[in-house]
Amino acid sequence: MNDHPVLRRIGLVAKRGSREALATTREVAEWLGRRGCEVFLDGATAAELPPQVGAAADLPAANLDLVIVLGGDGTLLSVARLMGDGAPLLGVNLGRLGFLTEVGRTELYPSLVEVLAGRFEIEERGMADVDFRPAAGEPRSFRALNDAVIAKSAVARIIELSLSVDGRPVTRYRADGLIVSTPTGSTAYNLSAGGPILHPALGVTVIAPICPHTLTLRPIVVPDTAEVEAVLESAQELVHLTVDGQEWTDLAVGDRVRYRRSSVTARLVRASERTFWETLRGKLGWGG
Repeated sequence: MNDHPVLRRIGLVAKRGSREALATTREVAEWLGRRGCEVFLDGATAAELPPQVGAAADLPAANLDLVIVLGGDGTLLSVARLMGDGAPLLGVNLGRLGFLTEVGRTELYPSLVEVLAGRFEIEERGMADVDFRPAAGEPRSFRALNDAVIAKSAVARIIELSLSVDGRPVTRYRADGLIVSTPTGSTAYNLSAGGPILHPALGVTVIAPICPHTLTLRPIVVPDTAEVEAVLESAQELVHLTVDGQEWTDLAVGDRVRYRRSSVTARLVRASERTFWETLRGKLGWGG
């Protein structure tokens, strides 16, 4: 483990609507306070806890040394998009399946002892900029740590999408949708759709169709320096663009979605010696 400056200004973010996350946040805040740390809470967490637990703060602008995220991968995804390459994030997994959250509930305080002493690694995870360019209307931009998904609604028929990479036509999909994923997101929806598992250190992007009509249309992997563009070709269908499963917008015929590597990276704290392969074995039930 690398040695880092001692951490004193700590942000806490709890999963919304989770009593367990709020109770653990209060407990962690008291533990940190006894060790001389200043504790700050994001607005939603502060609204659910007594004021003596911690000061409400705008986390991206609060000049923090560390942000502890208590919940699961979904909560960490939302905070990572918010923080960008600001303070490093330590994820505490209070759920069942977590590839991003670093420590479980039973490991929490031993890990915090190491982290506060500066004995941890920071792992940089590539993010993506997702630009929505409608044929009519205002463009929107998103940032993704996991993926961007174009998919039909449950009642819609199969949709048609054209795909290009760096401005060059690649193929036309007739499918239930399309997933464009970072290596970090390869173990999310991409995995369920039959895409490959990618090591998070790889500089690539995976493009995976969802239930394609033509079986020769398989997932493909391109350099993350490439710009991927999908255009919705089918009309009169209910289609959505969803980013990290949390932000979304409707798509209409002729709308374009452009995906490219972001200049911003997510900075995740690694306080254990657990490797990516050990995480896969544990989370996916591989091996004996």
